[in-house]
Amino acid sequence: MPTTPLPASQAVGRLPGLKEPQLLPGPGGVLWLLWLEQRPQEQGRTTALIRPFGAAHQTATELTPAPRNLRSRVHDYGGGVLTAAVQNDQLMLVWIEAGCLWRQDWQLPGNATNPPQQLTRPERLSRPGEGELADGILDRMHQRWIGIREVDGRDQLVWAALDAVDQQPQLLHQPEDFAGYACQSPDGRHLAWVEWQQPCMPWDSSSLWTAEVDSSGALINHRQVAGGEGISVFQPQWLPDGRLLVAEDSSGWWNLMVKHPEEACWDRPWPMAAETAMPQWIYGMSTTAWDGTALVAAVCSRGSWTLRRLQADGDVALIDQPFDDLAYVQACNGRAVAVASHSTCVAGLLEIDLRPESPMWDHTPAVLNPMPAEAISVATPMWFDGHGGERTHAWYYPPMNGSSGTAPLLVKSHSGPTAMARRGLQLGIQYWTSRGWGVVDVNYGGSTGFGREYRERLNGGWGVVDVADCAGAAQALIKTGRANPEQIAIEGGSAGGFTTLAALCFTDVFRVGACRYAVCDLTAMAEETHRFEARYLDSLVGDWPEQRTIYEQRSPLLHADQIRCPVLFFQGQQDKVVPPEQTERMAAALRTNGIPVEVQLFENEGHGFRDQACQVEVLKKTEAFFKTSINLQD
Repeated sequence: MPTTPLPASQAVGRLPGLKEPQLLPGPGGVLWLLWLEQRPQEQGRTTALIRPFGAAHQTATELTPAPRNLRSRVHDYGGGVLTAAVQNDQLMLVWIEAGCLWRQDWQLPGNATNPPQQLTRPERLSRPGEGELADGILDRMHQRWIGIREVDGRDQLVWAALDAVDQQPQLLHQPEDFAGYACQSPDGRHLAWVEWQQPCMPWDSSSLWTAEVDSSGALINHRQVAGGEGISVFQPQWLPDGRLLVAEDSSGWWNLMVKHPEEACWDRPWPMAAETAMPQWIYGMSTTAWDGTALVAAVCSRGSWTLRRLQADGDVALIDQPFDDLAYVQACNGRAVAVASHSTCVAGLLEIDLRPESPMWDHTPAVLNPMPAEAISVATPMWFDGHGGERTHAWYYPPMNGSSGTAPLLVKSHSGPTAMARRGLQLGIQYWTSRGWGVVDVNYGGSTGFGREYRERLNGGWGVVDVADCAGAAQALIKTGRANPEQIAIEGGSAGGFTTLAALCFTDVFRVGACRYAVCDLTAMAEETHRFEARYLDSLVGDWPEQRTIYEQRSPLLHADQIRCPVLFFQGQQDKVVPPEQTERMAAALRTNGIPVEVQLFENEGHGFRDQACQVEVLKKTEAFFKTSINLQD
């Protein structure tokens, strides 16, 4: 039976972004669940909420009500904006807002004992965005916050006292370039953190450092203990017995390893052809946590996630729960939490009790699913021959219009480009399938979740490998009669927008495209983009400026005359990653060639659209533009 089309207002802009959950043991044996919620209906404002673990029926307390907006702009992508601790019956909450550090204490379960205190004052430095803070932890031994500050074109590891106001963060350690993901040993005497240097991104090469913390709080005896050239490390953390845990990919997969600070060699108890990490675009990510007796780890194999319990003796046990899209894993006292979804359930808080006497799980979706289960198009794994004949993965969503013949097809090229197409329920995809479209979400070469070799397929090949893989997915569906070759659309944002434009330039598979804040000019990106990605293209394209010719060969802006189909652009006026000028130039070049073009600008949006009204407008305009462009009838 045909499915009722899902309205745009229910498909996008309703789902809050759930981030960075924490579990905090409190008085009376109560375990508290604290998390961040980014609300598109409030122009993307991020706030902190708390309730007891396992009490989904209980209304959560909002700790940072409007106009509070918890956000970091470090590296422009931010993350790691909230940290907290419970002492006796007091909750201490420390957050980042408008470039400053704030603190407020609460009498649990949610009564403030004092007004918010601004611990640090805003800095007015020479470069926009500098002085921003992120990725903090609480050093209770020295009563301070430790985190990252971006200053003078480098990251700094800094500290700020928790009992002072109107202060400037103090330098704790000056890395050579980038740093983050600091963690402190249980006894407070050691600190570990991650560093990396341009031109490498942290998933290419990064190193794990440790230092001793002396009685004054200074760091001494710095040394690199893992990682290095061609190796990536992710999420260091200390175990209760004083050993250091980290994921690293020297085996070709991000696997976990452990060692004591005084030992020379690392132990790798849980080798597997699967990933226990993800690319470090933002701070605050977590895939592994200690639950009191064992590790709880989110593990990705062939594009799907599972939760596993890793014992010290090397035993690996699957945790029985139905969700295969997982992020932000935390654990404490035999219980765990993650942000989770699956094919018929939107993202929500997954709470798991791992204690033998009371095993259970509960899932609280962030919003109610507006679709009945029978109307949902469930993704099926699809393997096809991509660039160079390499086996390549995608998720295919069949149309839900009651027919079994060929259908219009939307090809999705994800951002990153190191991100991954996930299987969790995305109502934005269901918007299309409920209208009779098939959708293929492509894990093109370069995607995460399939090992380092798969991720490195894109090295030197951005604009070639990804384009061939997206085209190959569409051609495979055309060949099997599931897609109409005259009704193939492609869309993507950021790096996915670049792939979209390159696919329109350099293949003849697609009949229409839509881009959000798309990279249009590789030369301009190499010369003008923000610090975090300033040398990213060295690995994706070639050394800059020595290989300028390759940049010019692959830049859609310089080959706009090869695009022969309509293109729709969406662009935030506040975008610092892809300046609006790139989109304006690309659209002008297409108009000069007589190509139908529409451009929609959003004055208050940046790189990624946060506002509900904006997200709804993008989806509705995209559908209308596609229908007109490929003569699709209702």
